[in-house]
Amino acid sequence: MSDDLLLTQAAFDRMMAELTQLMTVERGIISRKIQEAREEGDLKENGGYHAAKEEQGKLESRINRLQNMLGNAEIGEADPSDGVVKQGLVISCKLNGSPLEFYLGSNEVFDGTEFQAQIDGGDLDVYSPDSPIGKAVMGQKVGSTVSFSAPNGKEIAVEISGLKNFDF
Repeated sequence: MSDDLLLTQAAFDRMMAELTQLMTVERGIISRKIQEAREEGDLKENGGYHAAKEEQGKLESRINRLQNMLGNAEIGEADPSDGVVKQGLVISCKLNGSPLEFYLGSNEVFDGTEFQAQIDGGDLDVYSPDSPIGKAVMGQKVGSTVSFSAPNGKEIAVEISGLKNFDF
């Protein structure tokens, strides 16, 4: 996975707010659930205890993921005016001749936001720079045609026709 993640200031702030909420509020709630379940007795057959421990594991995993992403984040806006594909841009292209528009970046930037509804409800897919299509187009110029191997082994041609910023 790429080490650097390009985030707008707004996306960085949203992710930082989520991290703060998870660390300061949600951890305490789960800790109380675990303590209450412990007080019920036998932990081997205590479904509430096991559910709370599983929830705690998921919470800690999300906290670690957010800390990693924010620690490797670069704050700024991708500039489409130079005509070079980079993360943080919406790429317009033809995929084996069919038009496609997608955001090149992390879907986690949008999680839990009103922008996720725009993406889910619209035609905008999100591809990681580490995905096969992301690796193929990253650093290419508008007008370039590149190809990549799909997971099923088929060779797919991508003709890059335009770049723009995603309107948050």
